[in-house]
This record gives sequence, structure tokens and C-alpha cells, in this order.
Amino acid sequence: MAGDYPLIVSFDTATKCSSVALSRGTLSDGEVLACLSLSTTVTHSRRLVGSVDFLFQETGTDWANVEAVAVGLGPGSFTGLRIGMATAKGFAGAGGKKLIGVPTLDALAALCLTTIDICVVLDARKKQIYSALYRHEGKDGLQRKNEVRVLTPEQLVADIQEPTLMVGDGVQTYGDYWKKELGNLVTFAPAQLHQPSAGAVGLLGGGLLEKGVCLNVASATPLYVRASDAELSLKDKRASAGETT
Repeated sequence: MAGDYPLIVSFDTATKCSSVALSRGTLSDGEVLACLSLSTTVTHSRRLVGSVDFLFQETGTDWANVEAVAVGLGPGSFTGLRIGMATAKGFAGAGGKKLIGVPTLDALAALCLTTIDICVVLDARKKQIYSALYRHEGKDGLQRKNEVRVLTPEQLVADIQEPTLMVGDGVQTYGDYWKKELGNLVTFAPAQLHQPSAGAVGLLGGGLLEKGVCLNVASATPLYVRASDAELSLKDKRASAGETT
């Protein structure tokens, strides 16, 4: 029963949406006690702590009842991921809680209940997307079929060879193009599923906690997939310097 599982605080800040949740158990037999998602211009750093406090107040919970903190690892917004990881490490370190990392694309795929392939697509800006393919495999649960990658919308077309459900904010940006290129081979998830849910992060985190798969609070880092603008700029400067010296 879900009530027998430890309580997990979870959140995801990979996109413009801040999502925070309290959950117990796993994707197959858990429950989300509360979930709050906000998409505004206010930065994640100004929302996370207050959102957790609000959920605690509304559910009559406090940190003494919590065993672990689950955080969406990304990929996504570099700033959002750093804020999310720093907050998760702060909560876990200060409270002596276990830290669990859940890839954001896994959490998006988890909410799509279908027997066909699931293609998660997050807008990576610069005319690129973060993507991975998934499938629900019966008793084995949700399985990722390939690595999380950054690629162009055009490159993704070649990857889709069979009926596929697409989900993620990349659909809002490139959905018309994919529908034109792939036709009836693709369908799109409902709009409410295109933003990451901390509830899914928590339930997937519950499965990892059950297996003892936790992060080191001191060394944990987000899943960036590609280099940041600052890193790319530094690389270009070093390359230019090498050419002129």
C-alpha cells in the first residue's frame, strides 16, 4: 500500500514551469498527496522554498516525516537546473535526507499511458530539442529506448519509424513541422502533459529509492546534455587564440 512507503518531496525546474510535489510509493503503486505547478515570469529561486512550505502546511506535513528529496535532473534550462539542484542539495544536506535524481524526460514519458512508442521533446532553444524514446513494457515498466540527446527537429524525423506519441514543450514549437513530415505516424499528447510534473518525479524517485539508487549530496550535478553558452564561448575563444598564436 502507498501509505506504507516513505514520504518524498520532489520538484522539477527544467522548464519555465516550477513543479513541487509530495508523494509516496512508486509509479505502479504510489500516490501523489499534493502537487503544485506554476508557470510565471517569477524565477524558480523565488518560488521553490515557498511552494514546499505551502504544501507542507496544506497537508499537515513537516520535514521530520520526509525521507528523501527527488529532483528533476534535466536536461532543460541551465539556470533552472542549477537552481533546482542547489535547492535539492540544500534540503537534503540540511535535513539529512536522501537525494534522488530523476531525468526530466523520464518524468514526462511516465505520464503517457499508451502501448506505442513515446517520444519526449523539450525545446532546447537554438533550433534544437532534447529528446529520447520510451515504451511501457508491461511488468518491466517504463523503458528508455535510447540515450537522451540534443538534436535538430529535422534529425528527429529520421528516428521515428513507427507510430509514436510525442510529448513535451517541443511539440508546441515544432509540432506543425513534425505533423507535416510524419503525418499519421505521430500523435500529440494533451496540452496538460507537455510540462514536467513533480508528481511523476516523486513516483519515479520512489522506485529508485526502493532500489537504493541515490545521489551523493556533495557531488551530484544536473543532466545538461550539451555545453552552456558560456562554455561554448570559452571554447571558441581558446580555439581562436590557438589559431593566432
